[in-house]
Amino acid sequence: MIKATQALQDVNTQYGVYYVFGNHDKALYRPDSRDFTGDDLVAELEKNGVIVLQDESILLDDRFYIVGRQDASEEFDFGRSRAAIADLINPLDHSKYIIVLDHQPRDYAAEAKAGADLVLSGHTHGGQMIPLKQLINWFSIGQNDRIYGLEQRDNTNFVVTSGISDWAIQFKTGTKSEFVIVDVKEH
Repeated sequence: MIKATQALQDVNTQYGVYYVFGNHDKALYRPDSRDFTGDDLVAELEKNGVIVLQDESILLDDRFYIVGRQDASEEFDFGRSRAAIADLINPLDHSKYIIVLDHQPRDYAAEAKAGADLVLSGHTHGGQMIPLKQLINWFSIGQNDRIYGLEQRDNTNFVVTSGISDWAIQFKTGTKSEFVIVDVKEH
């Protein structure tokens, strides 16, 4: 964990590096399952210049916001609620671009209605395995609005990446590992 967080401090960006928790993060980072806690992870990230957003937003360069959501698993794994996206976005200046980081792609209608311009998600690993990806797509198994790719609803663009890693099963079939770079340009 320490080496991974140290590597993030070397990422060269104009506006910094931002982090939101995923569904495996807090549940797995307990003393009984790892040698560090979620609080230890946050401390290491922040020590290395990474900004952790948990149901909060930050205004950058007086031009755009990054809104980081608590993961939806907060409700299922811990019995805690996360803020409604409207409560996070409504107070913001909507003349500025609003980027939302939401690990699970499962709140598209509310995020579009609230006025997000861009929502970035992961979680699905692109379906990870054949035939899982096809079954999820065909039968709408699960709660995700999208398994992979780009979609636009109203004025909101949604991107779901398959990510670079796997899940409990240590390989992927039918999808690729990827590192996504998104360039947002002003009109």
